[in-house]
Amino acid sequence: MRVAVVGATGMVGTVMIKLLEERNFPITELIAVASEKSVGSEVSFKGKAYKIISMSDAVAAKPDIAIFSAGGDISLEWAPKFAEVGTTVIDNSSAWRMDPTKKLVVPEINASALSKTDKIIANPNCSTIQMVMALAPLHKKYKMKRVVVSTYQSVSGTGSKAVQQLENEIKGISGEMAYPYPIHKNALPHCDVFEANGYTKEEMKLAREPQKILDDRTFSVTATAVRIPTAGGHSEAVNVEFHTDFELNEVRRILHEVPGITVQDNPETNTYPMPMYAHDKDDVFVGRIRRDETQPNTLNMWIVSDNLRKGAATNAIQIAEYLVENNMV
Repeated sequence: MRVAVVGATGMVGTVMIKLLEERNFPITELIAVASEKSVGSEVSFKGKAYKIISMSDAVAAKPDIAIFSAGGDISLEWAPKFAEVGTTVIDNSSAWRMDPTKKLVVPEINASALSKTDKIIANPNCSTIQMVMALAPLHKKYKMKRVVVSTYQSVSGTGSKAVQQLENEIKGISGEMAYPYPIHKNALPHCDVFEANGYTKEEMKLAREPQKILDDRTFSVTATAVRIPTAGGHSEAVNVEFHTDFELNEVRRILHEVPGITVQDNPETNTYPMPMYAHDKDDVFVGRIRRDETQPNTLNMWIVSDNLRKGAATNAIQIAEYLVENNMV
């Protein structure tokens, strides 16, 4: 199994390589790919150094799988070139997510939709993944009507430049700015660029992607996405209205039984999800489970996950694992 990691030197790419080793993915050859300026530098995998190669050389190598985390423009240009030589591409950018000809996959929810003919597979937005992990089993039981979500997203979701901005500001150092304002001791209601309707792209991803993943347009999602000065881990306050009523203990039981979810929900002991608990873990953490007392059939939850792992690298590698296990590559 020859696997290319495209964007191998980036924040997500680094985690991907780490997870391929941690999860003992059946690789016979790692092909590390990055921008021209990184060609010739090295990354480490299973104690061995691998030289970074260019995109064109990686296509020529015809890997079995290419896992992309290099931005939408790169994916639009190069993913089809890999697909043309028989490589199955798992793309972490937003480039293909809403393309009706491409699958948008969270393995625990809809991996069964995949087939050998899917040569470009989209990895959902990090905030979407953690939200639908909690919503999918509840939707199956109670049928969602409307979701209102507010996110509290770490700077690592923007990239290394944003992490450096936060570190510089904490130390009182002037440096390059990833955001239009300081992020230290601040909160920016501005994730990604604004669209004509006044929402950001991040907010519209949260509105559109769950419907595609769950293959259901009968519910709606409205979102406000906020960037906060945490280094890693995204948090979400989710309010979901169902068509049918629920019992809180049954909600907890349903979530507890879902692989990949950890329920942390005991106010008496101050037990609830936080980014510090989610750090470097693959699970989605759910807590603050309570009834919305202002209207019927409505639930409040607090959902936290490591955005670089389950929100990006882990989900992509889980897709690759499913393809291998089912002889689709």
